[in-house]
Amino acid sequence: MKALLGTHDLLFVTLDTLRFDVAAQLLAGGRTPNLAKVLPGGQWQRRHTPASFTYAAHHAFFGGFLPTPAGPGPHPRPFAARFPGSTTVGEDTWEFDAADVVSGLRAEGYHTICIGGVGFFAMTSPQGSVLPGLFDEAHWAPEFGVTAPGCFEAQLRRLAAVQPAAGPLFTFINVAALHQPNRHYLDGAAEDSVASHGAALEYVDRHIPELLHLATGRGRPCHVIVCSDHGTAYGEDGHVGHRLAHEVVWTVPYAECTLEAGAW
Repeated sequence: MKALLGTHDLLFVTLDTLRFDVAAQLLAGGRTPNLAKVLPGGQWQRRHTPASFTYAAHHAFFGGFLPTPAGPGPHPRPFAARFPGSTTVGEDTWEFDAADVVSGLRAEGYHTICIGGVGFFAMTSPQGSVLPGLFDEAHWAPEFGVTAPGCFEAQLRRLAAVQPAAGPLFTFINVAALHQPNRHYLDGAAEDSVASHGAALEYVDRHIPELLHLATGRGRPCHVIVCSDHGTAYGEDGHVGHRLAHEVVWTVPYAECTLEAGAW
């Protein structure tokens, strides 16, 4: 990432609560064709999240600790806050002298935008204002949230309205569609399930081209990171939800790619 700084826009998308097993199954079944076009090698990376729920995971992400590859490490990180003793800084790691990557990018001349999704980005409480408060501008509305079936489309409309025409840009989007409740994405479903979780991902995939068109339509190449912050349980070993230690919660999909200007 160090070599891209300043010349590329940056887009960071968290597909909140997306499970790795569901993402991989839908990809293999051809049910997420738009994501398949941008995933390197046509595959999600299997990674471990640093935390089991949104608030903690995003604090780690913005501090430079993205989901870690599931195989033995150490694994160099794309970006990292500079501190003594770090063992995961490599030749390509961009180190910043700030507490979080948003502040670090601002110091490098980037304008920073947050388009929130779940409640930790809603700015309706002091806690829900902490993460969006890192950004130059932050946006949230009820139609971006977990109960809105058209949440991702609403977020994209807002991004199109506020995206500046020029200059280095860091855009962060937290997509709420995968989070419970997601039964509204599966016809006839009376409760949330792995199947409705998958249907929610199909909904998001249908609108990925619009997101990437916005990201690459400013005349600048764009480096993209897409991942989940944590998974969630639908009855596995008696567990429901997240903020707990289970394979379906800790294992998440991750992808990183660079898109040329105008590619979408």
